[in-house]
Amino acid sequence: MTLKFQKSKKIELKSSPNHNEAWLQDLIAEDPSILGLGDLILKDKERQQPRAGRLDLLLQDPDTHKRYEVEIQLGKCDESHIIRTIEYWDIERKRYPNYEHCAVIIAEDITSRFLNIISLFNGTIPLIAIQVDALQIADQITLNFTRIFDEINIGMEEEDDLEVTDRNYWENRATSATLKSVDDICQLINDIRPNCSPKYNKFYIGLAENGIANNFVTMKPKKKWLTFEPKIEQSEHIENILEQKGIDFEYVKRNKRYSIKFKPSEVKSNKDIIKYMIQISLGLNPDFSEAA
Repeated sequence: MTLKFQKSKKIELKSSPNHNEAWLQDLIAEDPSILGLGDLILKDKERQQPRAGRLDLLLQDPDTHKRYEVEIQLGKCDESHIIRTIEYWDIERKRYPNYEHCAVIIAEDITSRFLNIISLFNGTIPLIAIQVDALQIADQITLNFTRIFDEINIGMEEEDDLEVTDRNYWENRATSATLKSVDDICQLINDIRPNCSPKYNKFYIGLAENGIANNFVTMKPKKKWLTFEPKIEQSEHIENILEQKGIDFEYVKRNKRYSIKFKPSEVKSNKDIIKYMIQISLGLNPDFSEAA
């Protein structure tokens, strides 16, 4: 079949009597895939924010569980729209820290001026700007969504190019108790993988195996607690264990690491689950009963 050309006419939704923001919101809610962000599902619409109005749409990736805080504005994108979008994103990520979050601005006109403003935040704030164009074709209307600005994920450097320090450096940043917890975890690691030793870097304590960096686990001792960061795929099974034990954690998707906070006393009482996660980070397949 030969397709026939049909001229289209651009429509401004802001000035259209029949196609307002609620109409656009309902269309996206019915089929979020039209945004071009993947096969997303609707998590909530007009989501109430504490003392901050309502979030237009909350979308979620069913596979990665990543959440998108979406704000819609007809006409030109303005300062208040940017601020509101970032504010709602910030509220949601603090309320649900176990999910990865991304702010999404949708507007009919995203000018270069506001792209410059948005670019100041990107890298520290994952943010996507989408321009929507409404086109009339005969007696039909269609929408074209163009991703004008995409999020940038900045990962953490983890290899030898970071500044190397020593134990004295960390003794000034942490305490003897939290450094003792690092030693205890390193002992658990050596029980499974001999010849591993702590490698002291400026931003974290990694591992060296026979003198070569191998950061399948990193640690960040503080004054009152230790952050234990095994490099493993996100697991609902592991998260259920951590939640049942009341352990504070989040999953950092860009680094593929769990970030788990332990007080020194909690390292000893949770050595079984720590050992279990070390084994998984090494590509082993331990029986869960070892962490029970």
